[in-house]
Amino acid sequence: MQTNTPTNKNDQSINVMDLLVYFASKWKWFLISILVCGGIAWYCYASAPLVYFRSATVIIKDPSNKTSTTGLDRFDNIINKVNVANEILQFRSKKLVREVVKRIHADISYLKEDGLRTNELYTQSPVLVNFPDALPEQHFAFTLTLKDNKTVELSDFTGISAKPNYTISLNDTTELAEGMRIVATSTNFYTDSWKDASIRIVKRPMESMVNYYKGAIGIRQEEEESSILTLSLKDSSPARAEDMLNTLINVYNEEAVKDKNQVAVNTANFINERLIIIESELGSVESDLESFKQRNQIIDIASSAGMYMSESQKYNTDALELETQLRLANFIKEYLTDPTKETDLIPSNTGISDMNIENQINLYNTAKLKRDRLIDDSSENNPVVKELNNTLRAMKQNIIRAVDNMIVSLNVKRNDAQNREMRAQDRVTAIPTKERQMLSIERQQKIKEALYLYLLNKREENALSQAMADNNARVIDGAEGSDSPISPQRNRILLLGILIGIALPAVGCLLVLFMDTRVRSRKEVEKALNVPFLGEIPFDKEKSKEHQNGRTAGIADEDGMVSEAFRILRTNISFMSHKDKPIQVITFTSFSEGAGKTFISQNLATSLSYTKKRIVMVDLDIRKGTLSHRFGSRQNGVTNYLSDSSVTVDDIIQKHEYFDVIPSGPSAPNPAELLMDSRLDELIAELRKRYDYIIADNVPVGIIADASIANRIADLTVFVARAGRLDRRQLPDIEDLYEGKKLRNMALVLNGVDPKRRGYGYGYGYGYGYGHGYGYGHSKKKK
Repeated sequence: MQTNTPTNKNDQSINVMDLLVYFASKWKWFLISILVCGGIAWYCYASAPLVYFRSATVIIKDPSNKTSTTGLDRFDNIINKVNVANEILQFRSKKLVREVVKRIHADISYLKEDGLRTNELYTQSPVLVNFPDALPEQHFAFTLTLKDNKTVELSDFTGISAKPNYTISLNDTTELAEGMRIVATSTNFYTDSWKDASIRIVKRPMESMVNYYKGAIGIRQEEEESSILTLSLKDSSPARAEDMLNTLINVYNEEAVKDKNQVAVNTANFINERLIIIESELGSVESDLESFKQRNQIIDIASSAGMYMSESQKYNTDALELETQLRLANFIKEYLTDPTKETDLIPSNTGISDMNIENQINLYNTAKLKRDRLIDDSSENNPVVKELNNTLRAMKQNIIRAVDNMIVSLNVKRNDAQNREMRAQDRVTAIPTKERQMLSIERQQKIKEALYLYLLNKREENALSQAMADNNARVIDGAEGSDSPISPQRNRILLLGILIGIALPAVGCLLVLFMDTRVRSRKEVEKALNVPFLGEIPFDKEKSKEHQNGRTAGIADEDGMVSEAFRILRTNISFMSHKDKPIQVITFTSFSEGAGKTFISQNLATSLSYTKKRIVMVDLDIRKGTLSHRFGSRQNGVTNYLSDSSVTVDDIIQKHEYFDVIPSGPSAPNPAELLMDSRLDELIAELRKRYDYIIADNVPVGIIADASIANRIADLTVFVARAGRLDRRQLPDIEDLYEGKKLRNMALVLNGVDPKRRGYGYGYGYGYGYGHGYGYGHSKKKK
């Protein structure tokens, strides 16, 4: 006998080995799931496009166009420190990615089917297609079939309203539809092997490809304090991935140079505009200077001033000389006209500039001296003297007239010299004013000229600076990677498929296991009840069918696990006996029909008969008589004995091979009242005298009162619970029957345990090979 007094009825610990054994019992489901999921995984691998990985490494330079020393001098380089986060965001900007997609035509795909997989040809396509009129947001596709090295066929259009088929020539522009032209050109990859090959060409919207690559490009800062970035990309074409990364770096540098040169460009535009204005102003100032010099007849103020001063001095000297000559002439004239000096010689060599007058004076003096000599030798009445006097008077008049003419001429010359002197002095006096005016004009000229030359110099410096602008990123490692695809990974996908194939049925079984409210194992009963547990009967489909057909009266005589289970049950029942009160009457009951009371009672009787015991089976189910139907008839049974006092025990006992049987008898209108009759006690008392064991097949308890009424005869009440049918929520009711002692000497048997379900909580495993591996009988079942 096995009794339960569990210290913790809610113990739900899971035994791993039980789970494994339970899963092993479902191996067919696991096998089917593994095959299906493995097949799906293989299909996914075979149809998944190949994915390649490419990466490039760049270093971001600081604003001084030098390699950043961030981290070496964290305080001195605060101003020039590179904001790597900004550069990463700039690399991921839509503007840059859009430009890259445009340059490498990443929105056009050339797809070639290779078995279940579709490969991207990219630039290795034998034919490249251009769409001059296609809009960036358009999405369409078609199939291109190469007929020969000059013509191709277009078909299977989607997104284009065109004819079903087109045959076009390479390098020719063909209009497929209104506003949709196409140009197909062959590449160096075209060979005869491509003849009649089909290529699917897909034009995707520009923005969708920009968004895709914007999210696909990975950028990682190698270290927190460094400005080294690693750009990575996964793509179905390794060449496109390399072009994408390299072009992205180039576009980034172009934008950086453009940003740096933007100031230079704006500066150049400003300088050019100012040069035009200043050139115009400088020309105007130079024209004003030219006009001023022409108007004032000035080449150079200093030389002009010197010239004017020289003229003034010259004219002053001339005026002084003329004044001296004029005074000499007036002196000579006064001398000539002085009556007191009429007979005197005329002074000569006085400095008169007129040599004619000097000659006349010399001639006059010579004649005068001749006359005087003649007078000394003769008298004035000398005719020669008179002639000389007349000559002297005539000569003197000529001299006077010559002096007068000279005086007039000298006055004119003196006045002219004085006028010229005055004009020269006026010019000298006007020099400061003109010099001031000219200096003002020259100052404006110099200012404009200096500004003009300064802007010319700055324009050249700006052009030189613009030409020397450096890239913002220096490439350390160009885009490169392995020629082997990183995805799909065959082993990983297949392993994942197998794991899913294992997990799905495992999860399903666990869900069924944990959501199942039926009692299926001995452990579940032992954990919940204190009712003595006599044993468990494994379920055998073949024996169950034979039992239902009434052909299994001898199940317990075989060497299988069912017969061994009944031997254990028989042994445990013997343990329930006491020396002072041995067990003779054993009644079987349950909560519902179909629990297997008849099956267990019949086979227990057979097993007990092998121990040379006298056994009788009594069918107390006088309503249905299930046991009676197993043995042929319900006539002359318990109901006859209970209702008719003239019927004896011998009249109702039927002899069989292993034990005797007392049928239930005909159906009675008042079964409960019959069972309450003392005749039942008399029947059992008589049977106690004749038999060692009286096995009573009773009705289910709780449904009708018959079981409780008839239970007074029992020494041992065996409650039969059917595994897979008894709800766990009914276990407290069984415990109440035991604790309330509603059934005499109650014990429990679990019937219909699945021997294959030896996992969590599924029995102690009659599959251990009773009758096979432990020497309990033969290695083969009896037939």
